[in-house]
Amino acid sequence: MSQYSRSLGIEKLVAVFNSTTATYKFYWLISIVELVEKGQMEIPLTHLYARMISNSWFTINYFHVSFGKADQLQELVKQILQLEPHLSMHSSKEEITQALESSPNKSTHSLLKHLGRNVPHWFLSSWFPKQTQKEIIVRSQSFEQDCLYALCQVRISINPIWLDFLKQNAKLIKDFCYWNLSLYLQARNPNVPDIPNKLIKDAARNGLSQQTNLYWKLVFQELGSIDCIYTGKRLSFENRNYSIDHFVPYSFVSHDLIWNLYPIDKSENSRKSNYLPNIKTHFDAFYQLQNQAFEIVKVQSPQNRFLEDYLPISPSLNSLPKDALLNTLQPLITIANNNGFQFYQAV
Repeated sequence: MSQYSRSLGIEKLVAVFNSTTATYKFYWLISIVELVEKGQMEIPLTHLYARMISNSWFTINYFHVSFGKADQLQELVKQILQLEPHLSMHSSKEEITQALESSPNKSTHSLLKHLGRNVPHWFLSSWFPKQTQKEIIVRSQSFEQDCLYALCQVRISINPIWLDFLKQNAKLIKDFCYWNLSLYLQARNPNVPDIPNKLIKDAARNGLSQQTNLYWKLVFQELGSIDCIYTGKRLSFENRNYSIDHFVPYSFVSHDLIWNLYPIDKSENSRKSNYLPNIKTHFDAFYQLQNQAFEIVKVQSPQNRFLEDYLPISPSLNSLPKDALLNTLQPLITIANNNGFQFYQAV
């Protein structure tokens, strides 16, 4: 890095994020690096705009992380989700990128071009301080000040002297962007848990087989069956007519702690998806089930590792206080609703 720093002026690249009032710059640089990794030096602007959308898609549509009032990227992503109905909150990054690049919808392309109004040229302002938009564009085209890229009408051209640095340090640069992006978003979502893990869509979620077989199986065996708190349907371990669900959606809490898990009718689980439960309607039944499970496992398997999940709620693990569980869940549900999660209406 020191060798590159002397020859390239890495401090100018770092300085891009010194005064950041929106997320555009983070996603712009991440997208550039990803495409350079794919061997591109002449990069169409539309490819970058589409990739900025796809890189932020999951954070906005699935995790409902707020980007702040001054940031328009969040609104653009939500509008594009409505304009491209074949895409969903679960679509992969490559599916989204390809769909946007090839979309026949003129409104979609208009929204993508909106991203080009400021970021491509202002990103270069640390190389060209106190310059106008036109001056930056013109000076970049001859790579003055060894700037990162030349900005043309429909593309950027990566400065050849930066190419090896970008390729060899791609992961480090992206990690730097995501770390600073997480700090930026955490400041705007102070009560939202686990922001860093909400920036990239996991290839696959962790399964809940251990929570099922090491914890809830003991409860099923003791009780024989469990009634679904939404439908009243009798759930059986042998019949496998249930799923293990997150009471407060995983897409908000981003964890699989046992105090937030419970069996639910399979079809009801599909309908509930990532909606929020109604505390007034469903908490009492949820607490009763949680308390029963806690007492059963505590007796039958006192060293069960999943009992440790209750320590923040019940430090002594002697009992599961109802008020303590309610006081844990209620703020999470309130904050999640404020961030855009909707309440579930059970049939």
